[in-house]
Amino acid sequence: MIDFIRYTKLYFALSIVVISAGLFTLVSQGLNLSIDFTGGSMLEYSFDKNISSNDINKVFEKNNVAVSQITPQNEQRFIIRAATMSETQERAVRDELKATQLRFDSVGPLLGSETMQKTLFASVVAVLGILLYISFTFQKLSYGVAAIVALLHDVLVLFGIYALLARFGAEVDTLFITAVLTTMSFSVHDTIVMFDKIREYKRTSGFGIEVLANKALTETIVRSVNNSLTIVLMLVPLALFGGDAVRFFAAALLIGTITGTYSSPCIATPLLVLLEKRRSTR
Repeated sequence: MIDFIRYTKLYFALSIVVISAGLFTLVSQGLNLSIDFTGGSMLEYSFDKNISSNDINKVFEKNNVAVSQITPQNEQRFIIRAATMSETQERAVRDELKATQLRFDSVGPLLGSETMQKTLFASVVAVLGILLYISFTFQKLSYGVAAIVALLHDVLVLFGIYALLARFGAEVDTLFITAVLTTMSFSVHDTIVMFDKIREYKRTSGFGIEVLANKALTETIVRSVNNSLTIVLMLVPLALFGGDAVRFFAAALLIGTITGTYSSPCIATPLLVLLEKRRSTR
């Protein structure tokens, strides 16, 4: 049996450092929100000849459309982020630029705000649901609290690292929210497996919670890591070689998979041990 709980302070210290760095990045730089949440139009044009971002911007200004960002993919292909445009406006701009439309997405500001509110509401409901479910299943609030802390740990790590990826063009869109919710699910799945092992050992032995946790971790850690590796090996090629949308979605899932695999044995289980030991000394 491996004494995993012995290194609890090291696990917590490492997590505090990573989360602190991520929060600093979030505060100082922020996230790059997509039009799904801010409203606006996202266009991708290709040209038969080389053209500059300045020339593109002039045409948009001429048509009374404010441009917030022009990202060149090469000298003949550009991604443009602008104020909300109608199809008539987009057609006029495209005709004047003599461009080929590869993409045109438009979301109104009210719809973007509504999407943000619904996303936050769904996340809160999911967290409360998980807390109630685990607390009821294991008949102790400490199990639910430990699982939720580990889940929030994973979400904070994901947001912090994704804020760094924003420098490379990563946007918080509906695919990213899907990755966040998937990470939450994955984190809780591994945690429940370990908690169930602890409960199983507790029914058949009289050992303390620390010994039970070490036994459960020793038995489940290899299976958990192997399961995560199969996912990682699939996501790495997508994150490296996928298209713009798929690449960052895969990167978010990859981050969530790694931190989810780490948090179950290194955050949730040690925290459960601390809560149960504190409860038993009262």
